[in-house]
Amino acid sequence: MKLLTVCIAFLSHLWYEPVAAEFDYIQRRVIPSRKGGWADAFHQAKTLVSRMSVEDKISLVTGVVFNRAGCVGNINAIDSIHFPGLCIQDGPLSLRNADLVSTFPAGVTTAATWDRALIYARGKALAAEFRGKGAHVLIGPVAGPLGRHPLGGRNWEGFSPDPYLTGVAASYSIRGIQDGGVQACIKHLIGYEQETQRSNTVSPNGTEVAGISSNIDDRTMHELYLWPFADAVRSGVASVMCSYNRVNETYSCENSKLLNGLLKTELGFQGYVVSDWFGTHSGVKSILSGLDMNMPGPLGSDSISQSNSYFGQNLTWAIANSSIPESRLDDMAHRILTPYLHLGQNKAFPAIDPSNLYVLLTDYGISPSAYGLPPAPPARDVRGDHKDLIRQIGAAGVVLLKNTHSTLPLKNPENIGLFGYDAADVSDGVAYQGTATSTPEFGFKMGTLSVGGGSGSARNTYVVSPLQAIRNRTNARLQYILNNEFILRGDFSSIFPEPDVCLVFLKTWSEESRDRVSFENDYNSTLVVEKVASFCSKTVVITHSSGVNTLPWAKNPNVTAILAAHYPGQESGNSIVDILFGDINPSGRLPYTIPIKEGDYGNLIVNISGSAAYDSSAWQSNFTEGLLIDYRHFDANSITPLYEFGFGLSYTTFELQKPINVKAISAIRQQFPNAASDTVPGGNPSLFTELFEVTTSVKNTGSVDGASVVQLYVSFNHKDMPANTPVKVLRGFEKINLQPQSEAFIKFSLTRRDLSFWNVTAQDWQLPLGIVNLLVGFSSRDIRQARSIRLF
Repeated sequence: MKLLTVCIAFLSHLWYEPVAAEFDYIQRRVIPSRKGGWADAFHQAKTLVSRMSVEDKISLVTGVVFNRAGCVGNINAIDSIHFPGLCIQDGPLSLRNADLVSTFPAGVTTAATWDRALIYARGKALAAEFRGKGAHVLIGPVAGPLGRHPLGGRNWEGFSPDPYLTGVAASYSIRGIQDGGVQACIKHLIGYEQETQRSNTVSPNGTEVAGISSNIDDRTMHELYLWPFADAVRSGVASVMCSYNRVNETYSCENSKLLNGLLKTELGFQGYVVSDWFGTHSGVKSILSGLDMNMPGPLGSDSISQSNSYFGQNLTWAIANSSIPESRLDDMAHRILTPYLHLGQNKAFPAIDPSNLYVLLTDYGISPSAYGLPPAPPARDVRGDHKDLIRQIGAAGVVLLKNTHSTLPLKNPENIGLFGYDAADVSDGVAYQGTATSTPEFGFKMGTLSVGGGSGSARNTYVVSPLQAIRNRTNARLQYILNNEFILRGDFSSIFPEPDVCLVFLKTWSEESRDRVSFENDYNSTLVVEKVASFCSKTVVITHSSGVNTLPWAKNPNVTAILAAHYPGQESGNSIVDILFGDINPSGRLPYTIPIKEGDYGNLIVNISGSAAYDSSAWQSNFTEGLLIDYRHFDANSITPLYEFGFGLSYTTFELQKPINVKAISAIRQQFPNAASDTVPGGNPSLFTELFEVTTSVKNTGSVDGASVVQLYVSFNHKDMPANTPVKVLRGFEKINLQPQSEAFIKFSLTRRDLSFWNVTAQDWQLPLGIVNLLVGFSSRDIRQARSIRLF
C-alpha cells in the first residue's frame, strides 16, 4: 500500500514543498492579473494594503474565535483603513447559528431539480439572508465531497458525484450568492470523500495520528475532482476552503502543488484560500504553499487570541526573520480585500445582528450570562418570502421512481393511511443540528427529516411535517401509526377501514464527522415497508434521505409508488404534498445512481480498527478506480442499477421529436489548446471555446403540464483514449416546462474541455483522435438518439 501511494504521488507530478528562497518564482506564477471585473477592486486593495502596517496585514489574515460578533469565523477590524472586519458564517443551506433565518433544501435536493434558474434563485435568496444578518462570507457551496462513496457523511451538502452537474450547480449557486452582495466560499479542496479519520487525531498514548490521505492520480484529479472547482473559479468565486484531509500524503492546506499549482496557477484563482476550521497544520509551510487565511485562528478551541496561532504572532516573527517575504503577506492581503471591495461590501453593508452572538453561544452550550451579557436583543428577521421558494425547490427536487396502477397523483382519496417516524412533527427540537459525539447513530427518531447534521445544518424556526401538511391539504379521513416500533408488531387493528392509499415515510440521517453505516433507510425501514404493504395494497413510500439508498422492497407489487424527496428544508411536508396531490408534476431526476444491492458499489470507506488505527501511514485511501465512480462505475462493470443516474418519472410523457443535429462552431486545428497568454479565472480560455452546437426537440406527449430534463452524454472511442476512460460522461442538460402536446427546441453547447481528456505526459487537455459519439436521452441508460462526429 505504501509503495502504491508513493508511486501515485510521483507519477502524478503533483506534490512538492516550497521554501522561502523559491518564493519569488512561485509568486510570479500565482499572482494573476485581475480579470473578470476584479481589476478596479484589486487596485483599490493594493492602495489600502500600502497604508497598512505589518501588524495590520497579519490581523487581516488571522482569524479570532471570539470577538463578540457572533460569527463562526471572524477577522478583526483594522482602523487604519476603516475596515470593519469580516463576518464568516456557515453554511451551504442556511445561516446556521442565527435566529429567524430560513432553512433551504440541501445541495443534493437542489441538484435533483436539474434546474439552473432554481439553483441561482436559491443562492441569491441565501445571500439576502446572510447580508441581512451582516455576514460577509457564506461558507458554501460544496463541491467536495463530490460523492465518491455513497455512505460519505457529508455528501448531501454537495450536489452530485458527477463533476459536470456539480460544476453547473456550484457555478449558478456562486453567481446567485455574489449577485446578492455576499462572498461565496466553495469547499472543500480536495479529495475530502470520507468523515472517518478526516483529520488528525490523538492516540491513547498521546501521539498524533495523521488524517486520511486521498491518493489521487493526475488525470482523475483534473477530470473528476478539480472539474467543478474550475467552474467555480470561472464564476468568480471569492474564496476557496482547503480541506482537512491529506492529498497524496500532504495536508491540503499546506499542499503547494494543490494551492499554488493547480488552483492559483492552472485555474487562475484570484481570491483567497481559507483553511477549514482547525485544518491548518503549520505556519510558514502553509503560507508559502498558498494558504491565505487561517480559521478560526487559535491552535485550540479554548483559545481566543492571535498569539496562540500558526499565523498571528508567529507570522510576525516569520516576516521579521525573512522566513516569509513581506510580498507574500501583501499578496494574502490583496486577495482578501479584493472580493470584499469588488462586491461593494465597503459601502453601506448591514451591521452584524447582535442576536447572533447569543445564538452562537447557546448552540455551543455556553450561557450568555457567563460573559456578563444583558438579555438577548430581538433577532433581525431576514426570511422575507423565501418559504415560497423553499417549497418550490423542495418539490422540484422530488424524484418519482415508481408509479404503477396510476397511484399518483392522489385523486380525492377519502381515507389515507400515514405511517412512519418521518411523517410526524419533529419531537426533539426544530433546531436539532446533531454532532457525531452527541447524537444517536440515526439522529432523532420521531419527526420528519428536513436536513442533515453538523456545520452544514440549520437552526430551523419551524419545520412543516407531512402530517401537518396533509391535514391542511385534504378533508379525507386520516389514520396513522407514526411509531416504527409499533408498526413492526404488525398490529393494524386500529386502522379501519383499509385506507385507499397508505403513505410510508422513511428517513436516512447523515452528518458531519461520521460516515453512514448502512445503505438502507434507518429505523428498520425495510420491515416497516413490508408490514404496511402486507396490509395495504396501494402503498406509497417517500424517503427523506441524504442520497443513495438500497430499496429492497421496490419490486413489492403492493408498493405502487416511490418518491425520493431528499432533504427538502423547512417546508418539507408542503413540498411533498404538492407532488402527492398533483399540484406540481414531479420533475426531479436522480443526481446519483441507486443500486440493486450495496455490493454493486465499490470504493469502500477506509476504516481501520485496533492498534493499526494509531499508525498514520495506514490511513491511505487510494483512488484506484480513477474516473469510474457512480454511473461510470456501473457502466464500466456492466452492472444494472435499480434506478440509474438522471432517471425520474412524471405524471406526463415526453418524446424527442427531431434527430440530433450537430453544427461545427469553431474550426479544430490541433489536439491541444492554444497556450494561454495570461492567467484567466477557470483556466486556459481556449478550453471554453464552443466547438459544436447540438440541437434536438422534445414534446410533451401526455395530457398534463410537466417538465422534462433532456440530457447529453459524450462517449469516446476507447481505442483513441487512455485506459479506464468512462463509457459515457454527462456534458449537457436542459430542463424545460411544456404544456400537453407542445414541443420545444433544445440546444447544447460543447466546448473544447467537454471533449478533451487530461494528458498526464503533456500536462494539458487533449482532444482525442477519431470518432466521438453524442448521446441524447432522458437518463444515463435511457438514450433515445445518437450521432457520431469526427474530430480529426
